[in-house]
Amino acid sequence: MSNGSIPQTGQQREIAQERQEQEKRENTNRGPLQTKQGVTTIDESVVAKIAGMAAREVPGVYDMGNIARRAFNAITDRIPNAQTNVAGGISVEKGETQAAVDVTVVVEYGVSIVEVGNAIRRNIIEQVEGTTGLEVIEVNVNVTDVHLPDEDDEDSRGTDLK
Repeated sequence: MSNGSIPQTGQQREIAQERQEQEKRENTNRGPLQTKQGVTTIDESVVAKIAGMAAREVPGVYDMGNIARRAFNAITDRIPNAQTNVAGGISVEKGETQAAVDVTVVVEYGVSIVEVGNAIRRNIIEQVEGTTGLEVIEVNVNVTDVHLPDEDDEDSRGTDLK
C-alpha cells in the first residue's frame, strides 16, 4: 500500500525498521566459524591440545595435570613410539562461538605463581583465539604443586634401574 507518494505513519515506519534490523541480524555472521557459506565446528579435544601446547610454552611451567595424570604420563613416556598427551591437565567447555579453559599445572620453585598464571592465561587466549576463531571467555589456572630443584636428584636416582 505504501508507495513513494503516500507518507508512512509512525507505526508503519517502526515495523519497517524492525524488519530491516531483523534481516540484518539474520544475515550477520555470528563469528568467524559461522558464515553464510557454512559452519566450521571444532572439537573440544582440538581446543584442549592448543591450550596445552600454549601452557607448556610458558616459562616456569614444570608439568601439567594432577598427580594421577603425571604418573600416567611418566609411564607412557617410557613406551617407544607413544604419543605425548599435550592435552593432559586441560579441561575445555566449548559452545558454538566461545570456550572456557581450565588448566592444572605444576610450577617451578622460585617463580611468581601470579606471573606464571597470567602468562598462561594470555598465551592460551592468544593461541586459541588466533587458531580457532573461538572467543575465550575465561582461563582458570589451578596450581597443584611446586617442583623443587632437589626433586630432580630423587627422580634420577629412582629411575636408574640396573
